[in-house]
Amino acid sequence: KQRFQNGFDCQGLWVEVEVEKELGLKNKREIEAYGIAEFVERCKQRVWKYAARQTAQSIRLGYWMDWDNSYYTMSDENNYTIWHFLKTCHERGWIYKGHDVMPWCPRCGTGLSEHEIVTEGYQDRTHLAIFTELPLIDEEASLLVWTTTPWTLAANVAAAVHPELSYARVRQGTRTFYLAADAIPNAIRGDHEILGTLTGAELVGRAYRGPFDELPAAEGVTHRVIPWTEVSSSEGTGIVHIAPGCGKEDFALSEEHDLQVIGPINESGIYLPGFDWLTGREAHEAAADIERSLKDKGIWYRSERYTHRYPVCWRCGTDLLFRLVDEWFIAMDELRPKLMDATRTIRWIPPFGKERELDWLANMDDWMISKKRYWGLALPIFDCTACGTFEVIGSETELKDRAVSGWDQFEGHTPHRPYVDAVQIACKSCGSPVSRIADVGNPWLDAGIVALSTLNYRHDRDYWNEWYPADLISESFPGQFRNWFYSLIAESTALTGEAPFRNVFTY
Repeated sequence: KQRFQNGFDCQGLWVEVEVEKELGLKNKREIEAYGIAEFVERCKQRVWKYAARQTAQSIRLGYWMDWDNSYYTMSDENNYTIWHFLKTCHERGWIYKGHDVMPWCPRCGTGLSEHEIVTEGYQDRTHLAIFTELPLIDEEASLLVWTTTPWTLAANVAAAVHPELSYARVRQGTRTFYLAADAIPNAIRGDHEILGTLTGAELVGRAYRGPFDELPAAEGVTHRVIPWTEVSSSEGTGIVHIAPGCGKEDFALSEEHDLQVIGPINESGIYLPGFDWLTGREAHEAAADIERSLKDKGIWYRSERYTHRYPVCWRCGTDLLFRLVDEWFIAMDELRPKLMDATRTIRWIPPFGKERELDWLANMDDWMISKKRYWGLALPIFDCTACGTFEVIGSETELKDRAVSGWDQFEGHTPHRPYVDAVQIACKSCGSPVSRIADVGNPWLDAGIVALSTLNYRHDRDYWNEWYPADLISESFPGQFRNWFYSLIAESTALTGEAPFRNVFTY
């Protein structure tokens, strides 16, 4: 007794990038000039074209499936079942809008979730790395810092030291600066004299002048040394330049130490107004000019070409930036133990798979579910700008019942942009008309819901019960531990309380 149902992944950036190539479009501005409706239609047509081609080739190879019953993740049922999942999460208090620094692709103009970059998303890159001084206010000496991302220096607000590390006061010619004692052999070039040592804790709280205090965006910013036990002396100088608007750990430190936050770039990776000669410049292209500016100020120490593992967009290959954004998340604290319990009920072949999945679940951050793109799940989140209340709509029926305008424009269309964007509901708190947020969903939501949507979970629970959970699934290591297995377990466990499969074979 078996179901022979083929399926196609249909939505997401991977389709958009290929359509952009076909149309010769280079960025989001050009997509919007082309027209969102036309662009989304081209994405749909690309899916239909290649799904038909794969189907014909598979039949020719003797691949036995119920081909007339293939599922498509862009289908209404798939999308509306995700709406049901998201509404359930919202009712349990798990959906929130987070103000955080996220990995960001400046070409695609969207953030990437932890799932997307942790596996395939790092490549060897060579960048200009700079050693520069941060002059102390209470002494004729400087902190020596090192960065592989010079573009972030314009947003510096703090410098971090390890409170228990040994730091040296070093004189070299007319310069005096502080750095970790163990970092001296790698950082310092030429003759020098060690004048004394102290602990990092003794540096904490000292104020310094920032490298770009002359910029309007830096007006009123106070710079100081903060403690951070993650600081290491194994590379750089043992003093870490902190820019909360440009780094995830930096932003977390800003909340811990009440630091000011400067977000320097827009969604295209271009410096915002307030950065003087940098405004309008691409962050990735500014390193050499930033180096020149530091030299002109007399605080540059030295530079090097540095090769390291660096995050890139796994779809277009562009170097990622880290950017301060508002994105939507599913909180994991309450859901995490439920997912771990479900994982333990599954038979993993080979057995080490269970421990790897549990390790991922134990350590992963909250799930970022939003993307500022065009072709994908229309997140059913309606965020009231008048009073700050947000709601999650759970079905097409609920949307029609709640609609106060735009339903006529949407009716008859699939639940995709731009037609669904026309619908407004009345805010349940203040009564103001509210539009859907423009974001689309992370495509792993699409892949994870199939244990429910393909079995008609919303409309025929008897049929769903007959086939759920699956006896066996199979996919490869390592990516699917963090992607498909995770999203399947997360969405099914949240809705049903149990894992969606009994056995998994990985290779």
